Amino acid sequence: MPTIEQARSWYSSSDPVHDFDHILRVYRMAERLALAESADLEIVRAAALLHDAEGSHLANPSRRASHHHASAEFAGEVLTAEGWPAERIAAVQHCIRAHRFRDDSEPPQTLEAQIIFDADKLDAIGAVGVARVIAYSARVSRPFYSPPSEQFLQTGQHEEQEPHSSYHEHLFKLSKLKARMFTRTGRAIAEERHQYLDDFFKRLIAEWNGER
Repeated sequence: MPTIEQARSWYSSSDPVHDFDHILRVYRMAERLALAESADLEIVRAAALLHDAEGSHLANPSRRASHHHASAEFAGEVLTAEGWPAERIAAVQHCIRAHRFRDDSEPPQTLEAQIIFDADKLDAIGAVGVARVIAYSARVSRPFYSPPSEQFLQTGQHEEQEPHSSYHEHLFKLSKLKARMFTRTGRAIAEERHQYLDDFFKRLIAEWNGER
């Protein structure tokens, strides 16, 4: 079983959104969900530690788009070297390939994969979600708030020159995560975290407009 200290060496990113702290939070949440849902803890732990191993250091969003496949291949190498049986390696790889929100070509089919998906998405909402989405906007020089166009509100498509602010990301992705949870425990946690995130952006807009 890969250790936390071993995993630390796989994540060299200084990006506060995809760094090793993210891995640790997903690992802890995945353990919590696995214990509550009676999942295979070894599969879940390994997948949590490996799920971004070939993506955390990639600054280019187009390269990050396929990081789950590269991470699954890397996981196969790591676990093969540890002597894991092929079927358990495949189970971990499925968890990793199925965890990405923007790629639904391989939906989470196993309980363990559903737990990794939920744990990873729970890290994008709540107080940590607020910190991550604003940190990412700052990192790529995007505003943390810009009023969305009517076109974006209706279709999710930007008008010409419309920035993708933190609030745009909330509307496009973060506000939808609660409905994407697979596990009972994940849904319960997401409910409260979603409300916190939604309230934050309502407050942000009110302050932005001088209403609070």
